[in-house]
Amino acid sequence: MRLRKAWDGSLVTYVTTEPGLEEIVRFAATNEGQPTPNFIWVTDANLSEKLPLFRQLIQMFFIVLIQRPDVIITTGAAPGYFALRFGKLIGARTIWIDSIANAEELSKSGKEVAKYADLWLTQWEHLARPEGPHHMGSVL
Repeated sequence: MRLRKAWDGSLVTYVTTEPGLEEIVRFAATNEGQPTPNFIWVTDANLSEKLPLFRQLIQMFFIVLIQRPDVIITTGAAPGYFALRFGKLIGARTIWIDSIANAEELSKSGKEVAKYADLWLTQWEHLARPEGPHHMGSVL
């Protein structure tokens, strides 16, 4: 939500594990006179849940294959990791923004996906490193 103004006027598809997010974003877009974004829900999963994680991997593969995004921007976690990895295979530009919740250390997903991201960012200046992630400002 804090980043959505960066893609004003663009055709946007949000992929989320949070169904309630659609209503919030649609309301904001309508109030700002922006096009209504598309929404796709995927299974919520993490490393300790192998079957849901595999289901999520398959969902993200087909979403990226069908949507064919030019750019993938993710704030992290497993769906973002899969989207970024599959996006690179189809030539999408990729941006990983390490989770705003990870104020003390970089996320595990961020560390794993860093070598595949075209741009790797953190909003926490003390977590920035010359090799990445880079700090270009904060949203909080």
